[in-house]
Amino acid sequence: MLFAHDTEQALQSAAALVNTDQPGGDQLEDVAALGRWLDEWRWTGVRRGDQRELDEVRALRPRLRRIWTLDEAGVASEVNAMLRAANALPQLVAHDGWPFHLHATPEGAPLVDRMAVEAAMAFVDVVRQGELSRLQVCEATDCAGVLVDLSKNRSRRYCSTSCTNRMNVAAYRARQAGG
Repeated sequence: MLFAHDTEQALQSAAALVNTDQPGGDQLEDVAALGRWLDEWRWTGVRRGDQRELDEVRALRPRLRRIWTLDEAGVASEVNAMLRAANALPQLVAHDGWPFHLHATPEGAPLVDRMAVEAAMAFVDVVRQGELSRLQVCEATDCAGVLVDLSKNRSRRYCSTSCTNRMNVAAYRARQAGG
C-alpha cells in the first residue's frame, strides 16, 4: 500500500466525485443521485439531503479537478486554502468498524466541508510523499476523467474499465486495419 487506507480511499473518492461531471452528463443529477453516490462511497456524518447541499457538492468538483492540473506549489496552495476555509482541526477517530484514521472536521460539519477537507488531507499526503505524478488525467481520447494511479508500476492510464476497454478495442481495430 502506497498511502494509508484512508488516504487512498479519500483520493479515489475525490477522483470519483470529479468524474461525476462529464461532457456526457452529470451523474449527480438530483438529490437522490447524490445520496446514492454518498452511500456508495460510504460517507458518514450529517447530510441535509437538499438542493443547496447538492449545489455545494457540485461546486466543489471544479476545485478538485483543478488540483489534477497544478504543480506541487499550486496543489499546496489550494489544499491550504481548502483546509483554512473549513477551519480544519485534524483528529484521530475510529467508527463504523474502521481503525483509527484522521478526520479534520466534526461529524456535524456541512457535507461539502467534510468532502473538501478529506480530499485536502489526502492531497497533503500525496505532496508530502512526492507522489504528485500519481494524479493523472484519463488518456482516453474522448474522456475528461481523472484518476489516482495506485499501481506499483505506475501503469494506470484510464479512469475506468470502460475507457480502458474502449481504447483497447480502438487499438485492436487500428492494428487490424493496418495489417
